[in-house]
Amino acid sequence: MQEETARSAIDTFISAFNASDDSYVTALLSQALTSDVVFWGPLGRSEGIEAVERFVLDIRRHPAGTGTMVRCSAVDMPGEWARYQWVFTTPDGGPRLAGTDVVHLRRSLIDQVIVFAGEIEPSAS
Repeated sequence: MQEETARSAIDTFISAFNASDDSYVTALLSQALTSDVVFWGPLGRSEGIEAVERFVLDIRRHPAGTGTMVRCSAVDMPGEWARYQWVFTTPDGGPRLAGTDVVHLRRSLIDQVIVFAGEIEPSAS
């Protein structure tokens, strides 16, 4: 049951990267994150949905074009924290970024996100 809750929150979080329009990003993040979420990203620590929204919008506006973020592993929840792997690809074989996120849930919502990004590499053709 706990893994299903984590998977649902994580998949909603990832869907914000793939929203059909930027205006949907905040609504999707609000369904997945607590309002006081702590986000540990590539540029350090930030708090709140607005901080995560800025990160998501920056990724969505990649210079190579709008990309796609997908969860590429099962959600593993060995304790209070859940982890999963993801991949972000840009159109036409542009840059590919892969990584692992670790999230903590409170009341079925993500209250902490830690992003471990891997190296950018061209996507396999």
